[in-house]
Amino acid sequence: MNIEKLINEKNLKLTTARKAILEILMNSNKPICYDDIKSNLSMDKATFYRNITKFEDEHIISSFESNDKKRYYEIQNNPHAHFICCKCSNIECISQNIDFNLAKHEIDNIIIKGICPECLDK
Repeated sequence: MNIEKLINEKNLKLTTARKAILEILMNSNKPICYDDIKSNLSMDKATFYRNITKFEDEHIISSFESNDKKRYYEIQNNPHAHFICCKCSNIECISQNIDFNLAKHEIDNIIIKGICPECLDK
């Protein structure tokens, strides 16, 4: 996915901050929170969240809150469910199609909570 093209399609201005945030999100293989990436950003927290809000408004990214009360973000390119472990708070993307048979519903996000295999083995 080309960042410049994505920003232009949404009629947004390509700033250094926006490009940095999107590069980090595009290179991540799972949802990430501000704490996961703040050391890789040269911007203040307000700038980060102002841009994140704009990206969500433009449907560039999606987000959800985890057990640890942190908001996690990812590029919104293919809808999928997430599994959150109630013990270790690890987040996994679930790529299999899950059919909940919700005809006439538009689903934005599916969060499944439980205990991951690593925590079950402990």
